Amino acid sequence: MKRSRLLIIVLFGGLSAALARSPRLEAADWYVAVDGRETNAGTADAPWDIGTALGGGHKIAPGDNVWIRAGTYHAPAKVGGTGYEIRLAGDESAPIRIGALPGAHATIDGGLNILPPATRIEIRDLEILVSEPRPPNAIPPDPSYANVNRPWGGLNVSSGTGCKFINLVIHDNSQGVSWWTPSKESELYGCIIYDNGWAGTDRGHGHAVYTQNAEGVKLISDCIMTGGYGYTLHAYGSSRADVDNYLVQGNIVYAGNTFLIGGGKPSHGIRVFANMLYGVPMQIGYSAPSNEDCEVRDNLIVDGSLNIVKYNKVINEGNLVVAKDAPQREAVKIVLRKNKYDSARAHLAIFNWNKAPEVMVDVGDFLKPGARYRLLNPRDFYGKPVMEETADGKPLKIPMEGEFAAFVLMRGPA
Repeated sequence: MKRSRLLIIVLFGGLSAALARSPRLEAADWYVAVDGRETNAGTADAPWDIGTALGGGHKIAPGDNVWIRAGTYHAPAKVGGTGYEIRLAGDESAPIRIGALPGAHATIDGGLNILPPATRIEIRDLEILVSEPRPPNAIPPDPSYANVNRPWGGLNVSSGTGCKFINLVIHDNSQGVSWWTPSKESELYGCIIYDNGWAGTDRGHGHAVYTQNAEGVKLISDCIMTGGYGYTLHAYGSSRADVDNYLVQGNIVYAGNTFLIGGGKPSHGIRVFANMLYGVPMQIGYSAPSNEDCEVRDNLIVDGSLNIVKYNKVINEGNLVVAKDAPQREAVKIVLRKNKYDSARAHLAIFNWNKAPEVMVDVGDFLKPGARYRLLNPRDFYGKPVMEETADGKPLKIPMEGEFAAFVLMRGPA
């Protein structure tokens, strides 16, 4: 009898310790609304305001979900302002998830700024913009950027390990994504980033993505980048800044400026795979006297160039670079990239070198007969679809203008 009782106590003690180490069994759902209040309960019936919810003013625990309802959230307007602060901390097994309520169009006007102690967070399915107009004319350079005379906006990341930024629509900010070294082992995935920056009298300023990295790998994958005034990808730093350990893959880049990874300090751990660039040059390496290693594979660059600068160890394989006006190898090339976080979403790139008015696109098992689908213009993601039909098992007949187009293909109801 005594032995049995001792066994029960030991087992119970082990179970208690395991439960203490594990995340909570049930995550809480919290709600944010345009008319929410700090003093509310954060429930569906009594939502919070966005500022105190994201800024850590409430007890949001690892594993919790923060649902942002439809509407436009205007951050306090401030020249150079980076918008709402995010200071929430999840943990490795239980990140905090922040995103639009399913089916809702939630717009952050003025930016999101991720600051310590923020870590292990996932942000997805939000629109981030600045509604204040750009300067009407090109302006002279100013180190403070004060003469831009509008909020900075965008997604600004200065904290966190294991964070994910998923399927965001980021446009018309002074810079799209500003992603710095204190952020580690994190990813930017499936985002649409366009028309960021402003015109200077010296050059264009503000980039789609400006990033630096040292420890851990930063992943930039399956994004669409277009338009804007500065670079598309600007993984760059001076001789004192790190540009190391990047995996850049599956991005669609067009009608923009140089796609750059490199700076003044030697780089290592650079991997660039299966990106599709139209009218945009790719440059790996910049002014550093030498770099360590890079792997550049299976990229398609049309009406552009590939320049790998001063690397000691280079793997350059499977890349197709087609200079402007050079003979083309195929009449049509189609690339469909399924979204790993949203099974109903894919990005589509069409190289239409014969400039046919329509192109037949086989999307394989992404659309089964009877499935509704919408084909969206990335630059008008929330607007009227280019097509809205029911799949019949046959290739899609997609209208084209010119020799290149990018789309977002969404399966399911509008």
